[in-house]
Amino acid sequence: MKIILAQQNYHIGNFEQNTAKIIEAIHAAKAQGADLVVFSEQCICGYPSRDFLEFEDFIRQCYHAIDQIKEHTQDIAVLVGAPARNPQKEGKDLFNAAWFLYEKQVKQVIHKTLLPTYDVFDEYRYFEPSYEWNVIPFKGKKLAVTICEDIWNLGDNPLYRICPMDQLIAQEPDVMINLSASPFDYDHDEDRKEIILANVLKYKIPMYYCNTVGSQTEIVFDGGSLIYDAKGNIVKEFPYFEEAMDGVELEELIDSPLPQVMPTVFTPLTTLEFDHNINRIYDALVLGIKDYFRKMGFTKAILGSSGGIDSAVTLAIACDALGKENVRAILMPSPYSTSHSVDDAVALSENLGNPYDIIRINNIYETFLETLEPYFKGLPFNVAEENTQSRIRGNLLMGLSNKFGYILLNTSNKSELSTGYGTLYGDMAGGLSVLGDLYKMQVYSLARYINRNKEIIPVNIIDKAPSAELRPGQKDSDSLPDYAVLDKILYQYIERRQGPREIVAQGFDAALVSRTLKMVNTNEYKRNQFCPIIRVSSKAFGVGRRMPIVGKYLS
Repeated sequence: MKIILAQQNYHIGNFEQNTAKIIEAIHAAKAQGADLVVFSEQCICGYPSRDFLEFEDFIRQCYHAIDQIKEHTQDIAVLVGAPARNPQKEGKDLFNAAWFLYEKQVKQVIHKTLLPTYDVFDEYRYFEPSYEWNVIPFKGKKLAVTICEDIWNLGDNPLYRICPMDQLIAQEPDVMINLSASPFDYDHDEDRKEIILANVLKYKIPMYYCNTVGSQTEIVFDGGSLIYDAKGNIVKEFPYFEEAMDGVELEELIDSPLPQVMPTVFTPLTTLEFDHNINRIYDALVLGIKDYFRKMGFTKAILGSSGGIDSAVTLAIACDALGKENVRAILMPSPYSTSHSVDDAVALSENLGNPYDIIRINNIYETFLETLEPYFKGLPFNVAEENTQSRIRGNLLMGLSNKFGYILLNTSNKSELSTGYGTLYGDMAGGLSVLGDLYKMQVYSLARYINRNKEIIPVNIIDKAPSAELRPGQKDSDSLPDYAVLDKILYQYIERRQGPREIVAQGFDAALVSRTLKMVNTNEYKRNQFCPIIRVSSKAFGVGRRMPIVGKYLS
């Protein structure tokens, strides 16, 4: 029996496109002699569909797509993911389901048992957990089909005591098949492999694991589908961040001559490693930009280019994702901008080959100050005048965006967003945040990665002290702790959810920890108004981190 996995990129709610893509893959699998082709979790409608699932018309279109697909299953079986209605009067209206189609019929529907309700996931809002578990008989074999569950590290959570494979193994299946929608983060791919391997070694049968690929607003799915033999060897590892299709005969996995793989212990990051998986992070950001624009129907981006590291890295990634001709950089020097910053920004765009313009804001800024002078009444220069420059730039960028149909890319990083070091309606404006889930030191690592083969980002941009240049001689270090220390404290608090006592116990200065955490907590109102952030960590700002704006949490 030949089983093929189809790792594809879907568009949420685009039933016509998703269905056509699935049908095309079915015929390609037939041409390769496949008996069964497997697609990923919720492939019919795209994942996560969120409150679209509450519309009956949305569910009706899912069923219509399945009716279309099953007409192409006369000589090949197909496993697709889609919602399924719950016929019971109690519980949620839907199941998260895997549909087994063969001979132009729906032969069996498998329901997901373990519904994630953490971070970006909220499946229990929409779905009822499964209450029955059955293998699928097919061509003399028994298929144990699960939906994402068996790549979880369930630990001792009492909500997840019913493991579907523990129920299915009693029916003596020949193979595990897992339909998944597992997002990327820079500390997850090895963890994912370890958990799959643990399942293979526990149940002693092969595993076909089909993950989705592509970006859905802030969530990036990295693909990397896997096929394991019964001894725990990886027989096929699919590419990351791109579509692919491949398979292998099941009998080869059952009777593999290879020795059993000894399990390794995955060690998650406990401290922030600035260069960790930086190549994967880069690929995730490129895909995140590319899919956001493609699926929204946009082609061109605009951003403010300051001669600083954040805008430089954002510009380089955007040019890779969209094509250099489709990314417009706007240089907006103020009275406090240094000449070398303008020169650096020009050199960057000339290296990349993207269009750029220089719009000096000196006169606009002076007009603002003159207008506000009767109200400021000669008070000393402070953050009000600084932020006025940032908001002028934001207005210019949004004006060009509206006039020419650009999407404004935000260039703020996670260190700035964490501490509130940004101006609402100024440098925090944007339609998509590229670096908002990367700490400042990770941005420097990205810059070095971009320059790995030749100098694209001018070295002066990387070497100079970071500055917003909103007042004479300003440096980030005037307002913030050293990024190399700050980022590690932020990582402990945000990603690892360590409290102030635990962080201080790691050797960080108590006063610095208290100051840092206070900045994070008091600036939640700013982040609440921020644009979507491409998620690359295990805890990004946005839908996966829900904090009260008026909360107080300090020791």
